[in-house]
Amino acid sequence: ALQLGKAFSAFNEKYGRKLELWMEPGKFLVSEAGYLLVRTNVVKQTPHVTFVGVDSGLNHLIRPMMYDAYHEIVNVSNPTGELKKYTVVGNICETDTLGTDRMLNEVREGDILAIKNAGAYGYSMSSNYNSRFRPAEVLIVDGKAHLIRMRETMDDLVRGQVDILI
Repeated sequence: ALQLGKAFSAFNEKYGRKLELWMEPGKFLVSEAGYLLVRTNVVKQTPHVTFVGVDSGLNHLIRPMMYDAYHEIVNVSNPTGELKKYTVVGNICETDTLGTDRMLNEVREGDILAIKNAGAYGYSMSSNYNSRFRPAEVLIVDGKAHLIRMRETMDDLVRGQVDILI
C-alpha cells in the first residue's frame, strides 16, 4: 500500500494533477466476514428435487439470482447429519434460488442454514421487495454477539409514505 501511495503521488507530481484515489473494501476484502442466517420453513420432496424453503430470499441476498454467484450453504443446526442433495429457495415469488443441487447435512424444518460469504453487498444491495423487512445485523467480537443494526419493522417500511386526501 505504501508503494502504491508513493507511485500515485509521483504520477500526480509528474503530470501536475491533483487526483484522488478512492477504493472500496468490496467483495475481495469483506465477503468472508458475513453470513446470512436463514431458518428452514419447509422441506418439500418432489419426484426429482428436494426443496428447502427458507425465511429469506433475493431481497436480502440478490447475488445468486443477479450474478449466478455461488455462496456455500451449511446446515449449522445439524452439522453431522447425513449428506443429501437439496435446492435452497427463498420466500419471494420470482426465481428465488439461493443454491441448486447442494450437498447439505440433512435439513429439517426449523434448522438454521448459514449462507457464507455474504459480507460484501448483502445489506447495501438488499431491498424491501414484496414488503419484506431487512434482517438484523450482528457483529461477533471475541465470541460475543453485538447487535449493530436492528431488524426492520412495519414502521420502518412505511416511514416515508404519506396520506393523500382526495
